[in-house]
Amino acid sequence: MENTTDFHLFESEVGRHLLVVDGSRLYDISQELPTDEGTLSKLVEEISPAGSQRIDGTALSPPPLQTLSLNVAQTCNMGCSYCYAGQGAFGGKPKLMSYDVAEASVDRLIAESGEGADLVIGFMGGEPFVNRPLLCSIMPYAERAAAAARRTVRFSLTTNATLLEPDDAKLLARHRTQVAVSIDGPKAVNDAVRPMNDGSSSYDRLIRGLQLFEKHGRPYHLSARITVTPSARDLPGILDHVLSLGFDSAGFSPVLVSLDPSQALEQTDFDWMLEGMIASGQKAQQSILAGKRYSFSNFETALQEIDRGSHRPYPCGAGAAYLSVSADGGLYACHRLVEDPKHRFGDVWSGSDYSARASHLTARHVDRQEPCRSCWARYLCGGGCYHEVDRRGRPACDYIRGWLEFCLASYVVLKERAPDYFRNPDLYFDTTVAGRLQSAYSDN
Repeated sequence: MENTTDFHLFESEVGRHLLVVDGSRLYDISQELPTDEGTLSKLVEEISPAGSQRIDGTALSPPPLQTLSLNVAQTCNMGCSYCYAGQGAFGGKPKLMSYDVAEASVDRLIAESGEGADLVIGFMGGEPFVNRPLLCSIMPYAERAAAAARRTVRFSLTTNATLLEPDDAKLLARHRTQVAVSIDGPKAVNDAVRPMNDGSSSYDRLIRGLQLFEKHGRPYHLSARITVTPSARDLPGILDHVLSLGFDSAGFSPVLVSLDPSQALEQTDFDWMLEGMIASGQKAQQSILAGKRYSFSNFETALQEIDRGSHRPYPCGAGAAYLSVSADGGLYACHRLVEDPKHRFGDVWSGSDYSARASHLTARHVDRQEPCRSCWARYLCGGGCYHEVDRRGRPACDYIRGWLEFCLASYVVLKERAPDYFRNPDLYFDTTVAGRLQSAYSDN
């Protein structure tokens, strides 16, 4: 397909389409229209009036804080072979966050947030439930402090689920927490790369944790994070298995950075990963058309961002509205960059370093990155994870472009054949299920 810095031509089951890069705008293109660069460039000029540029290369000024992740336990009870953080210690000694640091973190988030803000506090590690008492005490404090400051607060937590007890499930349900569970597939696949510290199976313990959620209280949202290593090639089969366990959604994340280089994907691995992602996406697309839930989060997130016309000069909110707190109170760009002095932006007592955050956002703007600045996918991708780019460069660019082109093509098909899905996915599935039931009863 024709692509330049400013537009990308692609085809779908329903026709030919043009993505205008600035603003992530989509247009249907006649099959009779010549597709040489000159013709398409002129067309883009005609549909993009003077002064309509959405992104002009200007760096974002550091906004008020909205999200903090707290590394409440920089240690872990598991021994995952691909862990980039060395069991959560990030190259240092294992440590737990104290209540004083956690309280100061909450206070700092509130102090640097906007009036009436909807705040998010994430709990990470390592494994957060190694520091169970802190979780039990800081969540109520955060709710009280936010309410007193006329803010709202929501919680998220990432866990391996192997330490869960009934009271933990009740705690997370009571505080309407979004929970992400790390699981890499069926037992044999999972245990090969995610053993316990003593080498024993983690899968059975994880399943017990999921059962506790069902028995004692389900989180507000329960998602699965599936890490892709060189040995885990059956992505559709893995996704089927994980979703069968009752998760609300599940998605893949490839290993690009690992303390064990053999566990990280090489450039050639992204060929089979793209095939597996597209196969999983095709199943998700057909499920949507049939009115059935198949919550493949990589696919659903891409569809939602395309529908919103997302056009972002950064890959995420790291260093902008999002910071991460180390166990000893340091503020860092994100949870993957904890203990990295180049990405330390203050501490929870003295506050975030506005100047350092501003410099970070200036340097990381996608239009300042090579080869990103000349890529048609730059405002959908944002330039890639800072942690991965700093340590591996950008070996996955062709994979990202291939995945985004598939998602764009799927989007235009679904927008034509299932437009109600984009208005309200939950209502869409409820309505289509109700319609099928009504039809079934009418036939009897």
